[in-house]
Amino acid sequence: MATPNYGYEKRQRELAKKKKKEEKLRAKTHPRPDGPQDDRQPDDAQAGGDAPASDQPAGPASA
Repeated sequence: MATPNYGYEKRQRELAKKKKKEEKLRAKTHPRPDGPQDDRQPDDAQAGGDAPASDQPAGPASA
């Protein structure tokens, strides 16, 4: 019977912990777009009408 490689197992546990910690940090700094929206408005709704609508011409009417 082969002896267990405790060093390898420990390293794998450490890598798993590190990966999980990095994923948590990334989730805190960059929330997923399909996650809960805790009462936030989309960026285009916060503009408040400063930008013209996409179906209207930007300049004065020439007709």
